[in-house]
Amino acid sequence: MTTLHTSGNAVTLDYGASAFKDVIKRNTERAFLVTVLLLLFLVLYNFTYPLIEAWLFPPPNIVKVKLARVSLSALPPPPSDNAEPPPPPPTAAPPAASGPAARAGTPVPVPDALIPEDMKDFANVDEINRASAIGGEGEDWGGFADGIGQGPIDIQVRESEPNLEDFVAVEKEPGFDFADLQRRVRYPDMARRNGIEGQVLVAALVGRDGSVEKTQVISSDNEILNSAALAAVRETVFTPAIQNQSPVRVWVRIPISFKLR
Repeated sequence: MTTLHTSGNAVTLDYGASAFKDVIKRNTERAFLVTVLLLLFLVLYNFTYPLIEAWLFPPPNIVKVKLARVSLSALPPPPSDNAEPPPPPPTAAPPAASGPAARAGTPVPVPDALIPEDMKDFANVDEINRASAIGGEGEDWGGFADGIGQGPIDIQVRESEPNLEDFVAVEKEPGFDFADLQRRVRYPDMARRNGIEGQVLVAALVGRDGSVEKTQVISSDNEILNSAALAAVRETVFTPAIQNQSPVRVWVRIPISFKLR
């Protein structure tokens, strides 16, 4: 037992071996009680968890199929070999003949004297080689038909259009007067009234003669400016690109500027 004096008041404090024994005893009882409750909770949880799980998550419906057992002794005997074969299917009647019977055989050369008159109109190999593809009056003069091997043959080769994204190596790029092209641009009235400015990038396919065969807008600051830019490029005359000392068709990109003064 210890007595402390603070500001004239006496305070009694329990201190010593007996006080520590009481503290140890109380803590031991509390620890034992907590341990027993925890073990009891674990036991109850192991027993109640399957029931709770089955109640919260019921198993799916399982369809049970009843199997039928068949004994081999209950099977009927196999068919015997002495059984009569089934009757053959009925045969369809042959179609009625609509013409003379066709005969085939090995062709045999026949002298011209033995060929019937109605078979002499067929041309032989020599006559076929000398015949004209255009046609004639049917008279055979022993020579070749008129016009065979004479005159130039006009063979037109269709040239494939180059792709806009393909790179074409040329010795000389298409030429044009950019200042004249810019002066040819007609400013749209709607764009002028609304104060619209910008730039339109136009791609033009320049042909072998320098004419513009096709145009396409690649990028534009405003769609109102597109028609005027395309019209100005179409009216421009180019000098064609040169590849291997010959003009070729190539795409060229031209920026068209629209600015209000």
